[in-house]
Amino acid sequence: MEDKVLQNRLGPFQFRECISLVKSTGKKAKTLRELRDLIARVAEESIYYHTYQYYMKRQILEYNNDFAHWAGEHLEERALSEYLSNVDHFSSKDMNDLREALLRVIDHYLERFPEPREVIPGNEFYFQEAIILVFPAGLRASNLAEFFIAIKYIDAPSVYYHFYEARMRLRTGIDDFSKWIEDGLGRKDLATRIRSIDPLMHTLDEVRDHLALIVEEEVKKDMEVVPG
Repeated sequence: MEDKVLQNRLGPFQFRECISLVKSTGKKAKTLRELRDLIARVAEESIYYHTYQYYMKRQILEYNNDFAHWAGEHLEERALSEYLSNVDHFSSKDMNDLREALLRVIDHYLERFPEPREVIPGNEFYFQEAIILVFPAGLRASNLAEFFIAIKYIDAPSVYYHFYEARMRLRTGIDDFSKWIEDGLGRKDLATRIRSIDPLMHTLDEVRDHLALIVEEEVKKDMEVVPG
């Protein structure tokens, strides 16, 4: 009965999706120093695009942002790409905090290797920004069983919006899914399990699969008939 009261008070989970309209900033870097100077000056929207939205673009999982990707694949500075990938943007309090973390990594690297190579023409780093458009996904859930069914069918942009983008939007480091399950359904243990899914280690499809598996286990427990 308690679950039902909470659901009526908070309402159903409304699934949403998002798309990005990408635009060029006109800025590019062909060396690490140029990259560093531009990271220090570009708009927050550009930092956001090249870090948080890396997962929406389904890039190589070895990296977790475009800067690390470029350092490893085009600048061929493998150690630097690893250091940049270790920057956890989901723990940053805002874009400037993340910007400073990236700059510290690059500055430390330049202290040890002051003259890293230059990329070949055509492989420069092009700074971009994106405008995010959010719209309803056409699905909603009022209880855990409905939530499980929806999770199996939502598209990757919906997973991104609720599991990745929410962490900065809510400024709590918490995703929409686990927040609703804890606050709306009163299932703290399940919310904790969902939060244990590492956003840095999985693709969007893998995150959805993990979510579905965890929630399915709980739905099955709810359906079990306890012997009288």
